[in-house]
Amino acid sequence: MTRRILVLNGPNLNLLGTREPELYGTATLADVEEVCAAEARRHGLEVTCVQTNHEGGLVDALHEAAAAGDVVGVVLNAAAYTHTSVALLDAVRATRLPVVEVHLTNPHAREPFRHVSYVSPVAVAVVAGAGVAGYRYAVDLLAERSSA
Repeated sequence: MTRRILVLNGPNLNLLGTREPELYGTATLADVEEVCAAEARRHGLEVTCVQTNHEGGLVDALHEAAAAGDVVGVVLNAAAYTHTSVALLDAVRATRLPVVEVHLTNPHAREPFRHVSYVSPVAVAVVAGAGVAGYRYAVDLLAERSSA
């Protein structure tokens, strides 16, 4: 069975490349997914990439990943749901999959409501403010953890 990492992106990340490029840069979601796939291949892993604008879609994707049995970890950019979703917190906790929380920007350098994360307490690591490279770091971290 091939081991894989789930790369899970939340609301509005489908607009990367055009949405506020001064904050998020010009890389597209396809660029992010290719960075993740390349890093996973370097470790002999595959990736499955999911983007949804719906909170329940994020929860469903986590449940499906846990049930599949071949997912070694999740790179999660929950976007705005990071700061609002108890359901997402509960899903991460319930699935027991190692999750690395990723943010393209540094939420602590932005509006005060972005300073609170419901995901961080159940994440194995948080990568924030590193742009697209943050996804590569997250895949690398999960790959290293899965081989330990």
